Amino acid sequence: MITYRDDIKNLPTEQLYRLFEQAGWVRNDTPQVQIEYFNAPFLSSTLVVSAWEDARLVGSVRVLSDGIIRSSLYDLVVDAEYRMRGIGAELVRRCRAVYPNSEWLLQAAPDAVGFYEKLGFAVNNEMFLSIPSIYQ
Repeated sequence: MITYRDDIKNLPTEQLYRLFEQAGWVRNDTPQVQIEYFNAPFLSSTLVVSAWEDARLVGSVRVLSDGIIRSSLYDLVVDAEYRMRGIGAELVRRCRAVYPNSEWLLQAAPDAVGFYEKLGFAVNNEMFLSIPSIYQ
């Protein structure tokens, strides 16, 4: 049985790293010190929603929001063994329920666009600008 939590941001670093590794979002040469602080972006986020089976972290997402006008989803990830069970959709639904009147933004990989469209997101063709982080 999957349980969802939005009351903790300090997710177990090793488990969180494992989820990102499964998703192909970490480099093979990640230094140990980065792994030890892998949850730092989650600790600094406005909201973190996580999915658990007993003590096993099976999914997570984080949000940066002003709580009124705009909210952005980041790092939605679900354990490979638990995908296609609606966990990702439920994580997003719970985030949107916290800030229901907010505009929601996200950057998605091309193969994930359809997933987000099913959840009510629409492709926005306005200019998107970025400066990559050193971790990309």
